Amino acid sequence: MTRIVARPLTRENFAEFGDVIDMGGGNHYPINGGKAERYHDLATAEAQGPNGHVLISMVRGTPYDFPLKLTMVERHPFGSQAFIPLSPRPFLVVVCHDGDDGPGEPHAFLTAPGQGVNYPRNRWHGVLTPIGEAQEFLVVDRGGDGFNLEECHFSHAYEIHLPKGTA
Repeated sequence: MTRIVARPLTRENFAEFGDVIDMGGGNHYPINGGKAERYHDLATAEAQGPNGHVLISMVRGTPYDFPLKLTMVERHPFGSQAFIPLSPRPFLVVVCHDGDDGPGEPHAFLTAPGQGVNYPRNRWHGVLTPIGEAQEFLVVDRGGDGFNLEECHFSHAYEIHLPKGTA
């Protein structure tokens, strides 16, 4: 089993895989008479294919045991998929580049409290993986006709470890 240790999620180290959604960066400005700050254009939602449209949903995820035995990743050919936590708890993000005949080797990231992610369409990624306790998420993804889910089961499992000191 190949061992992978999750690294901190930053805009820089995740840019090749998708968007980090948080209140960092310089693209923000005051609104509502200065009573609110808008963090603008954090990710692009994609909804292609027959009758494609953007959906906004909520999900309550159950935590996983660690080290995580990663045996499968998925991707969505018609649309992007964003996960935005509704609590300040971190969660695990697993992504893969395209390989010659499916996903390449996984990369694992640990979000900082409050960070979310947006996967562009066709990006291989792990399932929603809360850490330590159940967690709720706002999900922005694609609805419409056509089959928008492809799964790939690895020939061997990967063992994902959290950094030392992570609860």
